[in-house]
Amino acid sequence: MATAWFPTCVIVLAICILDGGASDTFKAAVYEHAVILPNRTEIPVSQKDALMLMNKNLDVLEKAIKLAAKQGADIIVTPEDGVYGWDFTRETIYPYLEDIPDPQENWIPCTEAHRFGRTPVQKRLSCLARENSIYVVANIGDKKECGANDPTCPPDGRYQYNTNVVFDSDGKLVARYHKYNLFATEVQFNFPKDSPYVTFDTPFGKFGIFTCFDIFSYEPAAAVVDKFQVDSILYPTAWYNTLPLLSAVPFHSAWARAMRVNLLSANTHNTRMHMTGSGIYAPEAVKVYHYDMETKSGQLLLSELKTRPRLSSDYPAVVDWSSYAKSAKPFISDQPKFHGSIYFDEFTFIELTKETGNYTICQKELCCHLSYKMSEKRTDEVYALGAFDGLHIVEGQYYLQICTLLKCQTTDLKTCGEPVGSAFTRFEEFSLSGTFNTRYVFPQLVLSGTQLAHEQHYEVSNDGRLKSRSGVSLPVLVMALYGRVFEKDPHRLGQGDHP
Repeated sequence: MATAWFPTCVIVLAICILDGGASDTFKAAVYEHAVILPNRTEIPVSQKDALMLMNKNLDVLEKAIKLAAKQGADIIVTPEDGVYGWDFTRETIYPYLEDIPDPQENWIPCTEAHRFGRTPVQKRLSCLARENSIYVVANIGDKKECGANDPTCPPDGRYQYNTNVVFDSDGKLVARYHKYNLFATEVQFNFPKDSPYVTFDTPFGKFGIFTCFDIFSYEPAAAVVDKFQVDSILYPTAWYNTLPLLSAVPFHSAWARAMRVNLLSANTHNTRMHMTGSGIYAPEAVKVYHYDMETKSGQLLLSELKTRPRLSSDYPAVVDWSSYAKSAKPFISDQPKFHGSIYFDEFTFIELTKETGNYTICQKELCCHLSYKMSEKRTDEVYALGAFDGLHIVEGQYYLQICTLLKCQTTDLKTCGEPVGSAFTRFEEFSLSGTFNTRYVFPQLVLSGTQLAHEQHYEVSNDGRLKSRSGVSLPVLVMALYGRVFEKDPHRLGQGDHP
């Protein structure tokens, strides 16, 4: 009996020591990078010229990585297209690509540079991770040769993939992710045939990873959280802000809250193309974000996050997004309804005509309920409550259910749904809910200047209401419950596979 007891005690003691050595938090960093773009050309440049351009961007990223490491960051995420830009054909992207091996190869490019052929970019990223003892996440291009025995091999004899890579603090390649849902303009890349799920373990939690447009799909974005119980998501993106409902910071922070995970979102910075908006988001709160349409420089963000947020006492409860709305009696109004477009989707709207009011607006199976109180009803600003229940079909196809309160661009109702950046009307109270047919609903509350409302001023109740709670009046630009009904999506989202 004694010999059986002793090893058990040793094992228990070892587990206690390991648990004691593991930190409950880690420091995350993201870098919003103003990418140095190549000259547009229809003729491919040489590999030498391509590497010269990429090294210019890597020089900038190196400074951000070193600064993040110096400030104690455990991991840094850099943007999609952050090494070479985005305006390419299939032929002109080729000189920028490298063969990225499977992470199971146990490869440290910094010390074994030529093991998989010519890989100068991977070597440099690996060395930056190794020399600064930090996990480095970057987005680069992968190439894979194929032949006649592969019936899906492209005519030029190779696959090309939009690829995220992760190097650990020793410089080892620990994750490779091929973007699963390409945006319509990404003609230079192929859709991958391999699994859309990439996860990996670190001393500071379990991570999943995907890229930009993937966030609209079930696979991999929602599925990697549902199926693999990751703690944090790494998210390189090149996000074009499309107001009022698809601005990067509000949407990404809402996604983190609804999916109840940490999200490390690194966007490119290009004000000419309305690209800005990076952040570090926890399930219960926005930690830090950056939205800047004025300057042309990049920005490093750092924040501490919980290693395993699910174990935290303030971990958000599951929300039943239709509980309140389906039990509420609809508010009847004799006001005329009208239609307006948001990102090519035709919403049904009703105008808020009084300082205080209750409204219900419906489209198909979705009914949206709003109760509100303004500080005053201004004559120079118009607000409307809108509902959309349908298939979005422009630049991708995906099924939406959306309830939104928004400021119209002008006092002309025809401008409801058009982009607007400032608001002077202040809301003292509000409650927005909807009869959603999905549990995937992303709550947004955006204030004048495209700033996020602080969590102390609003809450998402367990019965599915986005409502005020502090008594502080807020200059609301838009509030929304943005629902995704994945089971109504077409078989293929964008052009990528979908169940």
